[in-house]
Amino acid sequence: MSLNPIVHHVTQAIAERSRATRERYLDRIATARGNGPRRNRLSCGNLAHGFAGCSPQDKQRLRDGVTPNIGIITAYNDMLSAHQPYERYPEIIRAAARARGATAEVAGGVPAMCDGVTQGRIGMELSLFSRDTIALATGIALSHDMFDAALYLGICDKIVPGLLIAALHFGHIPALFVPAGPMPSGASNDEKARVRQRYAEGKADRAELLDVEARSYHAPGTCTFYGTANSNQMLMEIMGLQLPGSSFVHPNTELRDALTVAAVEHALAITALGDNYLPPGHIVGPEAIVNGVIGLHATGGSTNHLIHLVAIARAAGLELRLEDFDALAGVVPLLAKVYPNGSADVNQFHAAGGMGYLVAQLLDAGLLHGDFATVTGEGMDSYRKAPFLHKDKTLQWLPTAAESMDTSTLRPVSQPFRADGGLRLLSGNLGRAVIKVSSVPEDRYTIEAPARVFDDQESVQKAFDRGEFTEDVVVVVRYQGPRANGMPELHKLTPALGVLQGRGLRVALVTDGRMSGASGKIPSAIHLTPEAICGGAIAKLRDGDRVRVCAVNGRVEVLMDAQEWEARAMPPPPDLSANRHGLGREMFALFRAQVSSADTGATLFGVVE
Repeated sequence: MSLNPIVHHVTQAIAERSRATRERYLDRIATARGNGPRRNRLSCGNLAHGFAGCSPQDKQRLRDGVTPNIGIITAYNDMLSAHQPYERYPEIIRAAARARGATAEVAGGVPAMCDGVTQGRIGMELSLFSRDTIALATGIALSHDMFDAALYLGICDKIVPGLLIAALHFGHIPALFVPAGPMPSGASNDEKARVRQRYAEGKADRAELLDVEARSYHAPGTCTFYGTANSNQMLMEIMGLQLPGSSFVHPNTELRDALTVAAVEHALAITALGDNYLPPGHIVGPEAIVNGVIGLHATGGSTNHLIHLVAIARAAGLELRLEDFDALAGVVPLLAKVYPNGSADVNQFHAAGGMGYLVAQLLDAGLLHGDFATVTGEGMDSYRKAPFLHKDKTLQWLPTAAESMDTSTLRPVSQPFRADGGLRLLSGNLGRAVIKVSSVPEDRYTIEAPARVFDDQESVQKAFDRGEFTEDVVVVVRYQGPRANGMPELHKLTPALGVLQGRGLRVALVTDGRMSGASGKIPSAIHLTPEAICGGAIAKLRDGDRVRVCAVNGRVEVLMDAQEWEARAMPPPPDLSANRHGLGREMFALFRAQVSSADTGATLFGVVE
């Protein structure tokens, strides 16, 4: 089927507005490519340092300088369940490279924080900044110029975007992303949500809450709900940077290990030393970026990617705008229902047909680019397939079933859960924001109510505990943007606001901060820009101002005479000094001072010059 005209138009618009920066970016890749193994550029002393710790066999190959050397960038640590399986990966990768006459070395490790641990804590104020920190750390690892390809071991929230930003800054070095897979299903998402809400109402104690949380997050692998971590995995597949069907295979299984070995084989096949040179800077063009946005809409993915994808695009010399997300949302249907947009988890999504079925449906409907380069060398058609391990342990990709195995979780384009993707742009006299409505009840798409204004989420919780919310309300939480305090996710708000909505109140949230990648049933105008600390209009709001959040007409506004609103003085900002120290926050003052706005990726890195 021919490409949908809106998909075509958005892709062309990105390409046209990015023409100059993209050309400069591609010129840099061409200049950096060079000839022969990269380590041959090093002096004898440089090279000796580079292989001093290797095995004798690897040393000899590195001395000879005729075979590829793979750099491993690992986000392994024991604290992240999703990343714990990576402990085994370097030896698997080294062995696979040796068996194919090549070498592999761990080039560097990058930090990997768990948002699940820091949610609601002050450490969350470093979470978004960790993305660019990871990119910087990856840049240091690759600066040794020893490597002909790189394998990126990362899964979770800011880690994959940070790794990809760095991979694109080193866009001449072929790159594959290597996942580790989700943990087995534990306590159901419905059960967990019920206990969380009971705890917020004081009807469950800490022991009961900890029990259900521990049964939910219980083993190595990613959390099984569809938050940012699993949205990352979807993106790496639908953008052609990860092997087909590899996202949601469980850790520490024979199939998972076989996929890791296959990643080595593919990396070796696309270095500049062969005839199929394929670096990430060539893969991630306008088509791959648009595919990422489409995948986000089709699966009801994390709102965090309205920030991350913009920053990723900038790293590739491309300008992605919120208007592009909005335009594509109108034509891309929601095909997946995974918690918090439904009751299923990612294991059920995978069993229903997973990424192979999703990609096939979108391609056949003309809603996905299929003809750009991917790490398989075969375009997106290869992503219709799923990996299988034969009895003789050989790995093969076979076409996924033509029908969904569970239409309550995954549906065809002809019978979507909803006609659009559920991510929308809002604008008005308060600025610009985004909203995710894929799990918001339709009768809550428009909320108009008096505002209650807060400068932090703890104050909201205290007001809730005091029983102050008895009528319809738009809760405003400001000074939560990247320049104010690093833009933490305001996850602590979800249970309290959910309780209020459950009591029949009409409730909405307006904030210049972020919500969780798993934000759900409360209509939330998030990522509001300009943020309060930068003179954004949200700073002028007062208790009692009537505010409208409308996902139907795309509006976020205070209902007031225009001249009166314009004349209202901007109040002085509150004392934010408490956000400046503790748990390392003082070390990130430079980040707060230099970070760009949320709608431009909340990043330290500028456009290609």
